[in-house]
Amino acid sequence: MSKLRVLFRTTAVRLSALYLILFSLCAAFLVIYVTGMSERLLQQQTRDAVTAEVAQIEQVYSRAGMNGLLRSLERRARQPGANLYVIAGPSGEILAGNVASLEPGLLDSEGWTERPFAYQRYTDESKKDTHVALAHVLVLDNGLRILVGRDLQEPQKFRALVRQALMVALGVMGLGALVIWFGIGRNALKRIDRMSEASTKIMAGDLSQRLPMSGSGDEFDRLSESLNAMLSRIEKLNEGLRQVSDNIAHDLKTPLTRLRNKAEAALARKGTSQRGALEEIIGESDQLIRTFNALLMISRVEAGSSAAEMSDIDLSQIVADCVELYEPVAEDGGLKLEADVAPELVISGNRELIGQALGNLIDNAIKYADGAENPLIKVSLEKREGSVLLSVADHGSGIPAAMRDEVIKRFVRLDESRSKPGTGLGLSLVEAVMEMHHGALHLADTVPSAEGGKGLTVQMVFPVAAT
Repeated sequence: MSKLRVLFRTTAVRLSALYLILFSLCAAFLVIYVTGMSERLLQQQTRDAVTAEVAQIEQVYSRAGMNGLLRSLERRARQPGANLYVIAGPSGEILAGNVASLEPGLLDSEGWTERPFAYQRYTDESKKDTHVALAHVLVLDNGLRILVGRDLQEPQKFRALVRQALMVALGVMGLGALVIWFGIGRNALKRIDRMSEASTKIMAGDLSQRLPMSGSGDEFDRLSESLNAMLSRIEKLNEGLRQVSDNIAHDLKTPLTRLRNKAEAALARKGTSQRGALEEIIGESDQLIRTFNALLMISRVEAGSSAAEMSDIDLSQIVADCVELYEPVAEDGGLKLEADVAPELVISGNRELIGQALGNLIDNAIKYADGAENPLIKVSLEKREGSVLLSVADHGSGIPAAMRDEVIKRFVRLDESRSKPGTGLGLSLVEAVMEMHHGALHLADTVPSAEGGKGLTVQMVFPVAAT
């Protein structure tokens, strides 16, 4: 019983019950309307038949007079069928015909009877056997009254049959709807129970839990999909926060300790030697500031606060400007920076963040391609299969395939790169920018045919702006 009460509290069951009530009302209206229309149609057919009969009788009376009319009515009354024929005197007493009795006063007025009336036939065994008919009354010149009518028993049977058939059909449909309603409500309740169970575990701190999906693609699946995407996002942000906390504790502890030691050494020195120590302290401080600025930018991008600054931008122009900016830096490092940019490629994005991300990639390429056999760094931009592909390829030492997922994490640096300046946040920022733009970031070998791979190609895949 408690499960039944819980079942009736679900929205799906309540909506189903509401639909069932509305369906029943519509069905009742349909039964009344169809049976009413059937009755009116049959009565109209009866009236048409009686009208034709009356016209024939009037023609007989005009052509053959009273004697011919009486013979015709006598012949018609003997024929089997639903037709009624009555000859009555001026006072309404029945003189001839196939009707034993009529309702009093029925023959007083000429024309159609106001409503279906009751009568008895000669063949009725009991006085309780009554029939219902519709008739037209003619008043002749001599005062005689002629009633021509038609029995309504068959139309009434037909109307009752139609009503019964509709009631049975609608009853079966209603019963089926009730069973389906119960099944749907029970199934919905089970799915909601599973979602509630998963939600309880999530609220307990297990963010790896996900809401169940049936795979049917219905509204529950769409809701679960959205909530699961939100949970994945929250889990990733929490993981990022934990990672940042750990990395700040471990990676920033060393430069802060170094900074303190240099400050202490500077205090111990005398004269002009303090200037060099202070310059080193300023340099270390600048590096820390750049690290925190990068962290703040990543947090801002991941929080989506820059999404409101999205607009249609000319990515081709951004790439060209960025390449032009880094060309002198590449030349100073003995590298050649080339660009192969398709013109007028427009995407929806944030100009500053994309420029910053591309700058990080070119800066990394210049930094880690220094001393490579092939000093070429190539930046390319092209449209391919509904996406815009921005690539930065170098011929440096590259990144092993097993480490490509790791280097995207914050503060993660390969051992061979720790001798070079950097924060370990460049690729993290690029990935955050690509997620904000609903794009993708791929890392691959520039020369995969070389033994162990050669160089590194970083690809930024943007969706094409809707036109």
